[in-house]
Amino acid sequence: MLGYLTIGANDIPRSERFYTAVLGPLGYEKAEQKDGVAYTLPDIPGRFHGPCAVYVKKPYDGREATVGNGSMIAFRVPTHAQVHALHSAGVAAGGTDEGAPGFRAQYSKNFFVGYLRDPLGNKLALFCTATDQAA
Repeated sequence: MLGYLTIGANDIPRSERFYTAVLGPLGYEKAEQKDGVAYTLPDIPGRFHGPCAVYVKKPYDGREATVGNGSMIAFRVPTHAQVHALHSAGVAAGGTDEGAPGFRAQYSKNFFVGYLRDPLGNKLALFCTATDQAA
């Protein structure tokens, strides 16, 4: 089981705006920390250790954060409309479009996804596989 994710950032306030815009509507609560920001789901025992905790911070080794080529973080979203809304919110909050929301039949007939990059360039997917949704 996945416990938590740490995402490197060089400009914490800029990355915080982006992740707050994308994760807040998914139910994540933001907690300021001395070295960055944490996003956790409420009502989960030990929520700062997971599951699904997301940390945005400068790298521990003190060097610049860089993008992981081939790495992608995917968040399941309940509706197609919310995929659209979060994709737009992420772009408005400093992210960049990496693939407009839509169906990707190469993965499955019900795979509806939007791709974007955070301010540093890390790739995110916002996806919904619900069969009762209209795009």
